[in-house]
Amino acid sequence: MALFNLSKISPSLLSSPIHRNFSVFTKPIKPIIAATAAPILSSTSFPAPKSTLTASEPIPITDFSEYPEETHLPISPEKLFVPPDTDISGGGAALGPRILKGSNIVLGRYARDAQISEADFVKSSVRTEDCPSDGLPEFALIGRSNVGKSSLLNSLVRRKRLALTSKKPGKTQCINHFRINDSWYLVDLPGYGYAAAPQDLRTDWNKFTKDYFLKRSTLVSVFLLIDASIPAKQIDLDYASWLGQNQIPMTIIFTKCDKRKKKKNGGKRPEENVSDFQELISGFFRTTPPWIMTSSVTHQGRDEILLHISQLRNYWLKH
Repeated sequence: MALFNLSKISPSLLSSPIHRNFSVFTKPIKPIIAATAAPILSSTSFPAPKSTLTASEPIPITDFSEYPEETHLPISPEKLFVPPDTDISGGGAALGPRILKGSNIVLGRYARDAQISEADFVKSSVRTEDCPSDGLPEFALIGRSNVGKSSLLNSLVRRKRLALTSKKPGKTQCINHFRINDSWYLVDLPGYGYAAAPQDLRTDWNKFTKDYFLKRSTLVSVFLLIDASIPAKQIDLDYASWLGQNQIPMTIIFTKCDKRKKKKNGGKRPEENVSDFQELISGFFRTTPPWIMTSSVTHQGRDEILLHISQLRNYWLKH
């Protein structure tokens, strides 16, 4: 697994109640894990169509011993995301908690069955009530147009065209469900902020996407994608603020972390833009949301996302 130890944390810090950095909120059906959460309403039941696309064999979690280390950001203990039922104060405290590489996420007891063996496109919907009704847990990807959302989805499932990518932003116009291992969903949502899209379409996308966030009872976490190769955009800050104000469970996925040319994009490296963005949104949340640095080019962060999904999913299913 792609981990590193937070070895410089003193035992006194590790014995402090770091569990305050996550909250477990109860929905009508199942609890949800996140820095924040929202009341969710039930959706109308619709039958799910037959799957049409599958992976031929299981895709294992990568052995990162043969890859160079990515840049790590310094993380203070109070900014860690500690999953439920995870005690980092005892046992191996001298070595520190196990943290997913390039993230603030502690690896907990529910991180298992992370590999992908099957990926099926199920359906596209334009209303929340038209989405699949089989009750499987969902992880939704949302971000500014051209942030690399489809490329990240393809990287996660190791399929080049599971989610079609386009040089023209704003191509995704529906709520697209992809069933993974016949047990959970990745959900591709329309990108926001594409100025060339017709005004009526931009309004409709904004409405039904936010309606999905507020009403989808099987939503475990929203993955908010942020381009780390450029300084923070106001529209991204506004979207993060909206998610926080509405208590929507959120994980921040920083994309394009392979772009490391110092003199471009405002003169800052991706890890600097990541730190800046976190500082700018710190006032939106009571606790620090989980975050992961990624690249669809080098596949940095792919395994970390799948491990994070697995521990959220397995806890959600158990409770």
